[in-house]
Amino acid sequence: MLTINRKLMLMLVTGLLGLAAVTADAAPGHSGGHGHDNKKGVYDGHAAALGEPGDPKANARVVNINMTDEMRFGPATVMVSRGETIKFVVKNSGQLKHEMTLGTMDELVEHAKVMEKNPEMEHDDPNAVTVDPGKTKTILWKFTKTGTFDYGCLVPGHMQGGMKGKIIVR
Repeated sequence: MLTINRKLMLMLVTGLLGLAAVTADAAPGHSGGHGHDNKKGVYDGHAAALGEPGDPKANARVVNINMTDEMRFGPATVMVSRGETIKFVVKNSGQLKHEMTLGTMDELVEHAKVMEKNPEMEHDDPNAVTVDPGKTKTILWKFTKTGTFDYGCLVPGHMQGGMKGKIIVR
């Protein structure tokens, strides 16, 4: 017969395995990489409302983004032309882990809720990077749609603290 501690451990492991399966279905590719091309070859993954991952061979305009522990991005607004590929060079100048995720505000808010339940989740998707203190990573993105879009830090509490920005595509 299992002891109470072993029973609790078994329940915990079983629950975590179930959560991992649900998380894998709900948010594929986090820290694992995956394709988003559907059968027609059209990008339909994260942040598809904004465009698609940029082609590394294409000319890209560099936009430097600074993340701070004051829960701010600099700049807070980025202007882009439709069809333009942007190479975001994302620097974390703070002491806390931060991230930059491109998307619509609805997508960011929904994903922030998932992050609250899974605070250890790190992003390595075409539209998102998790950046350790003092480090720099890049996002290469082609903006194919016009409109006003968003980016934010989905580390629990950061976006709610004001760590978000706008991308205006004309």
